Amino acid sequence: MISTNPQVPDGLPVPARYWAMTGIWLALLMAVVDGSIANVALPSIARDLHAAPASAIWIVNAYQLAIVVSLLPLAALGEIVTFRRVFQAGLVLFVLASIGCVAARSLPELTLARAIQGFGAAGVMSVNGALTRHIFPAARLGRGVGLNAMVVSIGAVIGPSLASAILAKASWPWLFAVNLPTGLAAFLVCYAALPASPKSGTRLDRTAAFLNVVAYGLIIIGLDILTRGGKEKAALLLLGALSIIAGLAAGAVLVRRSLPQARPLIPVDLLRNRLLALSVCTSVASFTAQMLAFVALPFFFQVRMHRSQVATGLLMTAWPLAVGVAAPAAGRLAERYPAGLLGSIGLLLLAGGLLLLAALPLDAGTPAILWRMALCGLGFGFFQAPNNQIMLGAAPRNRAGAAGGMLATARLTGQTAGASLAAILFVSMANGPAGSLWLAAAVAAIGAAVSLFRLGRKPPAH
Repeated sequence: MISTNPQVPDGLPVPARYWAMTGIWLALLMAVVDGSIANVALPSIARDLHAAPASAIWIVNAYQLAIVVSLLPLAALGEIVTFRRVFQAGLVLFVLASIGCVAARSLPELTLARAIQGFGAAGVMSVNGALTRHIFPAARLGRGVGLNAMVVSIGAVIGPSLASAILAKASWPWLFAVNLPTGLAAFLVCYAALPASPKSGTRLDRTAAFLNVVAYGLIIIGLDILTRGGKEKAALLLLGALSIIAGLAAGAVLVRRSLPQARPLIPVDLLRNRLLALSVCTSVASFTAQMLAFVALPFFFQVRMHRSQVATGLLMTAWPLAVGVAAPAAGRLAERYPAGLLGSIGLLLLAGGLLLLAALPLDAGTPAILWRMALCGLGFGFFQAPNNQIMLGAAPRNRAGAAGGMLATARLTGQTAGASLAAILFVSMANGPAGSLWLAAAVAAIGAAVSLFRLGRKPPAH
């Protein structure tokens, strides 16, 4: 077994550092791939399970919703029982739920298995940032965060392609069966290599955890309801609005409960620092812009520019590939230059790329599309690694779990907001895809402006 001394003051030595990160990367890659792998198979799954397409969407929604509502509670639990235990438990739950997905013979069974799988993925995502901080020395945290971003980008690239390759040779249950050998390998490496972390000596605030689930759950469900049309549109608008209002009310109660606490589940103690608060805002803005674009671009390419599904898939890969190139380099730069400056440059590049995509002529060639997509990916990757390094590194070491949970929650909050805004624009505008790209560019530009306010601000001394 690889030695991992919990008393190491500043990261793990080599090679233990990279063994530990290999386990994290395997688990993270699996969780990211499973976030998109089912999308490609939805038509065949709906057909095999005799389900309506609208109902089959919950195969995807259940996974995402379970992750969002449980990230912060699991991050808080990591500070209580150690990040290693939460990560390993999440990994085991993810693999067991994958077996449930393979064995499912009805839509409710598959949806339940996917929700459980989402809770397992949340266990991995909620504490991987905190573990990275304990694995990498503080002086090299930026490159660790950059490598994490690269792994996420690889997962985003291979997810749809892997799904297509599997479905070309086998039935949809094999999409989830491939998690078994990968999950086993990840668990064995993590069991041997992940470092221990100090326990906080506190207890999980179950009331706060419940309020967190209610708040995020009702807001996300309300946003989903608002995007639906049909004969009962007025009633759905009212129901969606009431759900969002109820969710916001639960969130207000949660924040008020958290304010006097020393280690609150919602990390309001960390958000009192302007640098961290601004970093969270820019993170939400970047992922909102990203998801607006990711939802709009397939329709933009296929409906407006008359590209095939295969061509669209190839065009879309340019973005995450560019992120994978930019993120490690940006992570190294973050160790020398201010995140506020690097983040603003990255988001301005993203905004410029989105504007150029929105203004594409209908007869634009493939090279013209690809370099614009790559520009978006370079900007997005250039922003993410420095921003994530600030969000993890500016928090006290004993609040690394809360910082990691906050980072993951900001990402999923932005992605949820972006998907909902795109759906609303699709319903309310004649040219929703183009409108989504223009809005995405505006959000990225606002994020760049907010990022500049971080210049001159230093993280608190720990």
